[in-house]
Amino acid sequence: MTTAISDALALDSAAQDLLFREARTANAFTDEPVGDEQIQAIYDLVKHAPTAMNQQPLRVVLVRSPEGRERLLQHMNEGNRAKTAAAPLVAILAADNEFHEELPTQFPAVPQAKDFFAERPRREASARFNGALQAAYFILGIRAAGLAAGPMGGYDAAGVDKEFFGDGEHSVLMVVNIGKPGENASYPRGPRLSYDEVVTTV
Repeated sequence: MTTAISDALALDSAAQDLLFREARTANAFTDEPVGDEQIQAIYDLVKHAPTAMNQQPLRVVLVRSPEGRERLLQHMNEGNRAKTAAAPLVAILAADNEFHEELPTQFPAVPQAKDFFAERPRREASARFNGALQAAYFILGIRAAGLAAGPMGGYDAAGVDKEFFGDGEHSVLMVVNIGKPGENASYPRGPRLSYDEVVTTV
């Protein structure tokens, strides 16, 4: 990105690098711990990001205990087990399919919205979409804290749901390893589409 284009943004160049240009998906981490206060600061930042009708379906399970880690590892794909076992902290990000019961009451359309979401397929689709938005914000929050995220989709989703969300009302969205990146933590950056390949004007 040229300096002129970069300067068109409100964030300074260092913040842009921290969140996007220099940030990488990490596959290896140092043994520096990630504290609860760091995760709380991350959530308290990203909870303000937008969703449809201010839906807040994201639920986070922090896997800290050795027992919890073993419960999770049995459901991870083989290629993800070693790095998940070694990460300082692992978070399971899931969508609460009953999110509509906690829609903010200050919105006048909430009664109608609860009726709208009475149909479970519609409610689950909205929970997954908005939960995925919140999960993406959560990853950016991890980067804003000076940490690296290693989001993964390689797991037995039904197994994770049953293991950690036995009520049947939650759906796992991703598993994220969190920590300070270790040596050779990332693969070479893959190509990105250019502005002209993505953006059209009508």
